[in-house]
Amino acid sequence: MTEKIGIDKIGFYTPEFYLDLTELAHERDVDPNKFKIGIGQDEQAVVPLDQDVVTMAANAAVKILSADDLAEIDEIIFATESGIDQSKAGALYVQRLLGINPRARALEVKEACYGATAALQTAVDHLIAHADSQKVLVLGSDVARYGVATAGEVTQGAGAVAMLVTRQPRILALERTSAYFSEDIMDFWRPNYSDTAFAKGKYSTEQYLRFLDLVWHDYQAKTSAELADFAAVLFHIPYTKLGLKGLRQISADSNTELQESLLAQFTKATVFNRRVGNIYTGSLYLSLLSLLQNSDLPANARLGLFSYGSGAVGEFFTGTLQPGYQDVSQQVNVAEMLDQRQKLSVSEYEAFFNQALPTDGSEMVITPISKNATFYLQGMTDHQRLYK
Repeated sequence: MTEKIGIDKIGFYTPEFYLDLTELAHERDVDPNKFKIGIGQDEQAVVPLDQDVVTMAANAAVKILSADDLAEIDEIIFATESGIDQSKAGALYVQRLLGINPRARALEVKEACYGATAALQTAVDHLIAHADSQKVLVLGSDVARYGVATAGEVTQGAGAVAMLVTRQPRILALERTSAYFSEDIMDFWRPNYSDTAFAKGKYSTEQYLRFLDLVWHDYQAKTSAELADFAAVLFHIPYTKLGLKGLRQISADSNTELQESLLAQFTKATVFNRRVGNIYTGSLYLSLLSLLQNSDLPANARLGLFSYGSGAVGEFFTGTLQPGYQDVSQQVNVAEMLDQRQKLSVSEYEAFFNQALPTDGSEMVITPISKNATFYLQGMTDHQRLYK
């Protein structure tokens, strides 16, 4: 019998500030339904100057890790496409901040929004290859930026997901067979000299759906699986309408009952995404957390997951919910976290967006802004970020 390996714990953090997209629509002279229905988003996380991908990742992980976890983790994989350094891995900062076992590998991976899935599959491979390894920490942390009053403004966001990958996981046991596809395309990218991304929106949507078609049919060819085998199918969610298009695409030939059942679970799986926005590498896993905390699926229900990262890589993989997953997945009350955030006016959001750290190595001291975060960015000196 194949040993179970998968997600044992999952945590989440998003900044304490948000923007109401109805208010943004009015300010931009746009019909709010274009955002709420056409894009499928209601609110958007706004990151203050004292939070970055490192602090968000640490804030997500600290909520779920015990002293035993910190001692037993022997690999930390940090997935991001908005990293803070071209050389040093964000995992090393998180390792120090949390006090994780120093006899651990610490690395950073990048492939747009697919990065956390690459990290998750690498974690599984690590546990398979090393009989003495017990726990791997996977982090997906990002700030999605396109610019004030740009076409992509409504699909911004910020947040981090932390997943503890173990043997005998208590949330989701991952199945070993998956299907993946990669191709060099330019649908979305961010050159080193730019702090905002470039995207070809319509083209990127087409590629997302094309990659979904490819990997789903490859997965079916490998396994003879049918859509009816899954209680829910989860998607990378840069905005919820794109995931809905994906669901409609793969379920187009299914009966009405199955379509309605999968749509009901999709709706539950995007409750949090609608309120946080795009968090790049963590978006699929925020959707998973939304399903875990808003659905009542039984143990052993089978999930399908579609991961996509522009540039581009796509993967379809699967897992089964474990007995008692409901209790384990409640370590972080996401709905409560979102309800406690502070709403910003559009002008306040713009001021937050335009704040920036120095790029010339000069010193900066940041007065703490986040009130409920364990970790925050204290400032910069000598080209180094200072965390507290």
